[in-house]
Amino acid sequence: MDGIAGKKPGLVWAVHISVFLLVLLWLFPTVGLLISSFRTADQISNSGWWRSMFHTEQNFTLRTAPPSEQVHDGGLYVIEGNLFGEGKDAEISVWGISSREISAFQPGDTAELRRGGEITVQSNGDYRLTNFEAFSGSRGPRVFATAKTPPEFTMANYVTVLTGGSSDGGMAKAFFNTLTVAIPATIIPILVAAFAAYALAWMEFPGRALLIAAVVGLLVVPLQLALIPLLKLHNGIGIGKGYLGIWLAHTGFGLPLAIYLLRNYMVGLPKDIIENCKVDGATDFQIFTKIVLPLSFPALASFAIFQFLWTWNDLLVAKVFLIDATGETTVMTNHIVELLGTRGGNWEILATAAFVSIAVPLVVFFAMQRYLVRGLLAGSVK
Repeated sequence: MDGIAGKKPGLVWAVHISVFLLVLLWLFPTVGLLISSFRTADQISNSGWWRSMFHTEQNFTLRTAPPSEQVHDGGLYVIEGNLFGEGKDAEISVWGISSREISAFQPGDTAELRRGGEITVQSNGDYRLTNFEAFSGSRGPRVFATAKTPPEFTMANYVTVLTGGSSDGGMAKAFFNTLTVAIPATIIPILVAAFAAYALAWMEFPGRALLIAAVVGLLVVPLQLALIPLLKLHNGIGIGKGYLGIWLAHTGFGLPLAIYLLRNYMVGLPKDIIENCKVDGATDFQIFTKIVLPLSFPALASFAIFQFLWTWNDLLVAKVFLIDATGETTVMTNHIVELLGTRGGNWEILATAAFVSIAVPLVVFFAMQRYLVRGLLAGSVK
């Protein structure tokens, strides 16, 4: 009775719910990354992205205006202002003048400074420094405050990422460098693998089974094992430090999967079509270009997605085969590492840089994802 018209079996609902949950699991981190890319470093460190639309409580280390701005008023030297500066809406709950006692005072209280004078801080950040003697020094005293701040979004992170490292063109230069690496490194393996896959699928020659076994065996070889020998080979023939070297490296590392995937798809094509073409006098090249290649587009597209995503997000191979101290061939992944610094001091721009770097892969994936499943299932059903 569960399968009658108008009713869905419980298994169908379970599948729909599972798919919906999987979509949410994928969507939440992406949305969080997008929201975090517009937040300030203080907000990221104090609250998660899911609280970005609410007031958050943060600890601030602030300074008053320098002694150079003091005025003499009725026998007192006075410095006034706002700890947060102009345009900052915050409400101080507690404050202090020592890092060991950051909650010693309430808004409106007055504290005695160790170098003489007094300071009064209000809840909105307004302060008043007074002293019978002139303030000295180049900087004002520090004030530690715990305050609730409203949601704040900024484009400063994107400005830093897109224009950072102006000497080498910033992220824009790295973006085009990455395209220069990824596009040929995706097209070249497809061209080579398509010919090899057709030969392994439909052409009879000695040793074909051994070649197929070798291709399957190469799928499990870690690319890290081949980096140093391949780099020595490239250096020996003079292509070790440039785009040609990294194109060939990505081609070699991507060919086993490409040949395996395309061969499985081509084997599943109707045999009658191939035989009829041969009876009509068509050559193998004509059959490949006019019949097999158009029918194999789903498999080609599915591999293109994998290869493009891998080369676009690659850092290791680029570090090895694009040795460049001037920044002319720096790819986006390496540029992001440079923006973060050797000690990760600029970690707040990580979300922005990551979102910028995944924009193109997302476009490629959604544009070609309808071919992905069809290509991956190639050869599984006769």
